[in-house]
Amino acid sequence: MISNDISKAVQLLNEEEVIGFPTETVYGLAGNAFNENAIAKIFKIKERPSFNPLIVHVKNKEQIHEVAMAIPDLAYELIHQFWPGPLTLILKKQPHISNLITANRDTVAVRMPQHPVALELLNQLSFPLVAPSANPYTAISPTQAIHVQNYFQDKIPLILDGGPCTAGIESTIIGFEGNKVILYRLGSIPLEAIEALTGKIEIKNHNEKSPVAPGMTLKHYAPKTKVVLTHWTDEELKNQESKNIGLLRFSTFHTQIQPLQQRVLSPKQDLKEAAANLYQALHELDQLNLDGIIAERLPDYGLGRTINDRLERAAKNN
Repeated sequence: MISNDISKAVQLLNEEEVIGFPTETVYGLAGNAFNENAIAKIFKIKERPSFNPLIVHVKNKEQIHEVAMAIPDLAYELIHQFWPGPLTLILKKQPHISNLITANRDTVAVRMPQHPVALELLNQLSFPLVAPSANPYTAISPTQAIHVQNYFQDKIPLILDGGPCTAGIESTIIGFEGNKVILYRLGSIPLEAIEALTGKIEIKNHNEKSPVAPGMTLKHYAPKTKVVLTHWTDEELKNQESKNIGLLRFSTFHTQIQPLQQRVLSPKQDLKEAAANLYQALHELDQLNLDGIIAERLPDYGLGRTINDRLERAAKNN
């Protein structure tokens, strides 16, 4: 049930239930981060493997101390610069944080969302929320409440509606290994913006069997329809000319494909707008019963690099 009733959401979460809730990045499947029954329900509903850790969402910067400890000075600088917002930090976990959340690691992923509905909800709770994206494991992430409803129907009692997600792509995930700053997932804060504060970052954003953070597996964010990612959409269209093909492009429509079977992410070539539109475009194309989707690579910098990362994973092993 899609609803605007925050008090009902609070009641359900206090009763160890799992709900859908909005953030600025994507919709999350949320439960009490201090309750193992709620955490276990999330894994079951999402069909998520237990080796893949979850992110804890806090209501303010101070609540991080309920979740993490031994926080590096540089982490505080990042928090000051980017919270609330789409930055997740991998930190040493407090002993009471469930191993279900952390996939038996001694670190925990934590962030403070920048969405008025999410923050209003969190501020009415006595606990933080653990919340992966509200989609079945490896499927396209949801950026509208209706996406969550289409995925889960009556498997969750409530989806809190916060409108379309403004960022549209998951948070950037940063961790620390000794004195090194590590990027584990490209996200809604461009790598360049983080490096302006931290200096050069090492990228470790692939780990199939023991991921440190969400979003590191090779196949992820994938529609049911086969995706081909290419720099050269004209050439790929020739290869697929006998098939019923959809097209995902950065800024212009293609003259050889019906407009209904195309989605353009940003006619003004705005990477932020393109990121906000990405998952909605994939959802729409995936509903057209196409033989395949040809996706155009974006410029490989800023949020273009993040979008390319999502499309690479969507196209993997199709």
